[in-house]
Amino acid sequence: MFVDRVFLTWHSTTSLAAALPAGFASFTIVSLFMGTVQYANTFVAQYVGAKRPERIGPVIWQGAYLSIFSGFFALVPSYFASDIFNWIGHAPEIRKEEIIYFRITCYGVGPHVLSTAISCFFSGRGQTNVVLLVNAVSISINIILDYALIFGYWGLPSMGIEGAAWATNIGLLVSALLFSILFFRRQHRQVFATLHGWKPDITLAKRMCYYGGPNGLNFFLDIMAFTSFILIVGKLGPIPLAATNLAFNINSLAFMPLIGCGIAVSTMVGQRIGADKPEEAEFCTWTAVHIAVGYMAIMTISYLAVPKIFLLPFGIHATGIEFQQANILAEKLLRIVAIYCLSDAFYLIFTHALKGAGDTRFVMWTSLGLSWGTMVIPAYLSLTFFQPSIFILWSFICLYLILAGIIFYWRFKKGAWKEMKVIEPTNIT
Repeated sequence: MFVDRVFLTWHSTTSLAAALPAGFASFTIVSLFMGTVQYANTFVAQYVGAKRPERIGPVIWQGAYLSIFSGFFALVPSYFASDIFNWIGHAPEIRKEEIIYFRITCYGVGPHVLSTAISCFFSGRGQTNVVLLVNAVSISINIILDYALIFGYWGLPSMGIEGAAWATNIGLLVSALLFSILFFRRQHRQVFATLHGWKPDITLAKRMCYYGGPNGLNFFLDIMAFTSFILIVGKLGPIPLAATNLAFNINSLAFMPLIGCGIAVSTMVGQRIGADKPEEAEFCTWTAVHIAVGYMAIMTISYLAVPKIFLLPFGIHATGIEFQQANILAEKLLRIVAIYCLSDAFYLIFTHALKGAGDTRFVMWTSLGLSWGTMVIPAYLSLTFFQPSIFILWSFICLYLILAGIIFYWRFKKGAWKEMKVIEPTNIT
């Protein structure tokens, strides 16, 4: 959806303002299922470490079944899109486009979850190059279709924000298809039971829900927290909302690479826990922390010193006083982002390491308490009673991520995760 928002910046400030809350709202729906099936990555990694490849195919199939359910489930909020955004109560011109974008992106939930589930087959075994290649193809298609469908090029209709939503869905569908084709290759069918492991496995599904469920719930509640925060910001008007959209998009340049790094850490920790080598898992985690902190230090300096550079792509074709106002405000918000960048590195790496071992419940409850207790609720109360500036609201994000970095560092240092394992004992099949 990052790509959508770049192109929508060139389309109109209204579309830009609408894309962030609507996109976060639809991603909130997908996050519960996505977070659950994403935990198949840990199962795959630990089965690899335990040298039990025949259990890998069945794990992915359990995730595939959940993805089918998620696709049907998402039709419900899509049907009530008008009621949802009328209740939220943003400005009418923003609300209209929010409804369109939300309804259509809900149709892409099933392919999104399926793509995530099957990608774990590759990432859990350390084949991140395959995941990178498929995602690159998917994003490229999204970019091309965004350009064509938003503005009406190459004989296609000019659809605005509706075109952006369909471009995203098509990109996700292509991703799911490519992962499926690669999953069913002959060598995979023989070694990992990717074809013969299709039967529902109640015992395995229960273990996935036991460990993956908290991960999915954590992801869901975290996204819901940020969605709620964005909806609160939207009460300040279209300019603060558009500026927040810009700042979040640029912030993704910092944290998205670290999410990829975190998935790699989760995989390495899982493989070594599966092989009963927790000390090696700890070494891998600290190596990733050093890399993440170095990268975030560069991004922190860049956000403070040259924030205008990051905003240039959004302003290539954007005009009007409203965009200029949003652009100036976003530049100031990036300096707030710089405050929590380093803490965000600790948060992302340590949470993925803990999840790779199986410590999902602590991550879930801690993230829930912090995100709502230090960000959403204080933001809502301050808006209700004190009518604060956008900078006060953003200070709550800083508080949340700084505390999260400290707490998850402490949890990792305690070392309880070294005794955890999510896969069943070897004598159980």
